[in-house]
Amino acid sequence: MNFLSLIKYVVRFTFLQVIITSVFIWYFDAFLINSQEQKFNLYLNLVEDRDRFLQFFPLKFITVNLILGIIVFLFLLVLYSTKFYTYVNELDYSYDRSYLDEFFYLYLLWNSFLFSSFLVFRFSGLSRGYLLIFTFIVPVILLLFRNSEILSSLLGRPVINENFISFDLEKNSAFRNLRIMAFRKEIDSFTTNKESYDNYIINKIDKVNKNRNVNLVVVNLNRKTKISKKLETYLIKINKKVLLLSANKIKFSSKFLYREEVIDETNFIYFNNDIQYGSKFILKRILDIFLSFFALILLSPFILLIYIYILFTDGNPSIIKQNRVGLHGKQFKMFKFRTMKKNSHLLRSELKKKSKINGPLFTIKNDPRLIKGGKVLRKYSLDELPQLINVFKGDMSLVGPRPLFDDDTKTFDKNYMRRLNVMPGMTGLLQINDRNTNDFQVWYKYDVEYIENWSLLLDVKILLKTIPSLLSKKTQGE
Repeated sequence: MNFLSLIKYVVRFTFLQVIITSVFIWYFDAFLINSQEQKFNLYLNLVEDRDRFLQFFPLKFITVNLILGIIVFLFLLVLYSTKFYTYVNELDYSYDRSYLDEFFYLYLLWNSFLFSSFLVFRFSGLSRGYLLIFTFIVPVILLLFRNSEILSSLLGRPVINENFISFDLEKNSAFRNLRIMAFRKEIDSFTTNKESYDNYIINKIDKVNKNRNVNLVVVNLNRKTKISKKLETYLIKINKKVLLLSANKIKFSSKFLYREEVIDETNFIYFNNDIQYGSKFILKRILDIFLSFFALILLSPFILLIYIYILFTDGNPSIIKQNRVGLHGKQFKMFKFRTMKKNSHLLRSELKKKSKINGPLFTIKNDPRLIKGGKVLRKYSLDELPQLINVFKGDMSLVGPRPLFDDDTKTFDKNYMRRLNVMPGMTGLLQINDRNTNDFQVWYKYDVEYIENWSLLLDVKILLKTIPSLLSKKTQGE
């Protein structure tokens, strides 16, 4: 185990120790004992055992709470000595998309240890009904924090809702029962053309990606020992999970991080360049939920005022919903204050030739469709405040590339499709640097820069610069 992995284990162990011990002590005092007198009697039992067996142990450290913490600590040591809990292998076989088996394993392990500990430390007279309930609490906590899948599901990104496409993978292949595929839905399967192998795979991925939500690409290389530099580079840069399998060992031209395993005499290469996945996604969602919740509360009077203004200026609806494309091509309804006259979308095709942006996007100067005051709302991005609801729901993030229409997405080339592999946002590098640019290539530059340099720290920096940029003439909306 390398030093970085050791640090992660220690942090994770400490985190679980603190969480479970805190819950254990609180629940013990609130429900498992009837009074502090009962807890004092348990303490006297501990003192008696100390005098008989551990006289060297300082009496001042003997407390019921300390013993509860020791029980948790010893249990976690046992648990962390097993690969079951510390390592979730995506390339293990799994014939069931349920977490029930994992829960029962943890349930039996925890409760056998718990009741044995209560017997050893002579913890008697506890409430049996509440104790029965408690037997389920710790296994649930352990399951939640075993890996990022369940927490991601609770935060809006369940792995069972993810999709994959495959190339040259037989329908009856046993490898389809690997966890990485068993927990996901296959939306398309292709047989490659040997004459245009690279272009076929690249074009198919690009085509499906423009219409469906794709999270994983599986390619059966059969007996190939290498793939072309072109295909290799493409698979690395699409920012998705990629699984390659071959009867022979695979060699690569580029240097990148991947995991290699041999299963049933077949070589598997797995790499995950989905940059907002697992713990990174969880941390980003927690930040989004926290900030969007408080922003909605603080700005609710202002939001209500704008709602009433639009209502009296141009009637209902004050807030509209637009179909936009989100993470990995998933479509969602984006909320926005209506700044245009009713049915203005019918003029979109007619006015598109006046678009001031070079490329597939559509925006024009002095748009005749705007309602009275609509230009001011757009200038300071006030029309986008309802998108805080989208952020709280998980459709969007506070920071990321702007979510675009499906028609716009279909015009992107295969390189720019990478923008769909990060959550769309209310603000981003473009908004704080060159919001009024007329050049689509500038959009492209900032979006790709964000993708290739994404981190939570970058998100925080963009958020801190957003309000000053709204007040700057260079980046104010038009």
